[in-house]
Amino acid sequence: MIRTCTAPSFMKWFLLSALAILSAARPSAAQDWFKTGTGLGVTKVRLALPDTAARSTFAQPLPKTFHDVLWADLDYSGIVDMVSPSFYPLAVPGQPSELKPQDWAAAPANAYMVAYGNLSTDPSGVAFAGYLADVHNPTAPLALQKIYRGAATDSDVRRMAHQFADDIIGVLSGGQPGIAQTKIAYASARNGNKEIWVMDYDGANQQQLTHLKSISLTPRWAPDATRIAFTCFAPFRGVTSAQICLYSTVSDRLIAFPRYRGTNGSPAWSPDGSEIAFMSSLNGDPEIYVSDASGAHLHRITFAAGVSTSPAWNPKTGKQFAFVSDRGGSPVLYLANSDGSNVEKLNLPDMGYVIDPAWSPNGQLLAFSWRRPSGNYDIYAMDIVSRQLVELTRDAGRNERPSWAPDGRHVVFESTRTGTRQIWSMLADGSEPRQLTFEGQNESPNWSPK
Repeated sequence: MIRTCTAPSFMKWFLLSALAILSAARPSAAQDWFKTGTGLGVTKVRLALPDTAARSTFAQPLPKTFHDVLWADLDYSGIVDMVSPSFYPLAVPGQPSELKPQDWAAAPANAYMVAYGNLSTDPSGVAFAGYLADVHNPTAPLALQKIYRGAATDSDVRRMAHQFADDIIGVLSGGQPGIAQTKIAYASARNGNKEIWVMDYDGANQQQLTHLKSISLTPRWAPDATRIAFTCFAPFRGVTSAQICLYSTVSDRLIAFPRYRGTNGSPAWSPDGSEIAFMSSLNGDPEIYVSDASGAHLHRITFAAGVSTSPAWNPKTGKQFAFVSDRGGSPVLYLANSDGSNVEKLNLPDMGYVIDPAWSPNGQLLAFSWRRPSGNYDIYAMDIVSRQLVELTRDAGRNERPSWAPDGRHVVFESTRTGTRQIWSMLADGSEPRQLTFEGQNESPNWSPK
């Protein structure tokens, strides 16, 4: 551990996550409202990252691993412009006394900030001394100075690099940390059955969590990241049906949750983690119900003929949720108060299917997958106040089930663009798509809140 010093019938409810939108724009022409809402509209800081200096002899290429992971984290942050190493001065600084700010601030580097440091061994393993300097103001105190410790292993060095990256982004973004230490939960059938898996945000360290040997879908992280709620198929009174399951990431085991009649699925946590909303057909038509986090005090909050499913709580206010319903004939998106009152239909100019509405962390934007009558399943985002839209993907194959990173600058989703269903991430404006899974079929990604 690192220490620092300072389509079948049973899927009808699942596929009815429908939203339809207004006009679409290419990501490259995204409006100012979208750039502001995602934080991608700021001027990027020119950041240089020289090689990690080695102060000891290592049996493995740990300094290179550290540098490569750190570079990838920073380059994908969305708020920095990485200076090409071909423009760097020859001298590689490992500590403040070795940094010559004027050489990095001047052409051809023209850097504004320089992140650097050194890796060395100590009795407990390895230590990285990291620094972040404003080379245009060399007399100012260091923007960041910190020691990171871990074992002399590839996995620990990766974690140390992730932590340094998050600290750098925290400084450069005015206090909002990066996402390098976050996780992504998803469903995978690579071993035969659909089970819940988890991986690092960059696709590393993919691990299977559940072993139910059945079907597991729609994982959703609790706000404190200690639990994952998901749809599982389990027996109840002699019938196997969709139910809500809970998994503890602390104890690495399932947590008891009540079973209910009918089909139950699409769980969603309240922002404070005290309640879970989900779809249930226990009284007939699939409707939205809410219970406390243990499954007790169950109460129904939608009342309409047809199917209501895919609830999503506004993470900023906790007083509003979005959901999908076909009560008017076609599945469209609705908004309601968290108690089910004040139901409002989002009137959209086009037909089609939309699945899995997902709120951005600031509660300003809704992302979703929309299949328009003449088009493909693609990811869109809507400003919930102005109802303005932007199209984030425009690729062959199906692009579905978006989930926001906690920084609001990244989105993870599933796509069949390479032929099989895999997990991808991208910047929230649709740029820089990256494939994270490659083996088997993978779906339903959900980004951890921290």
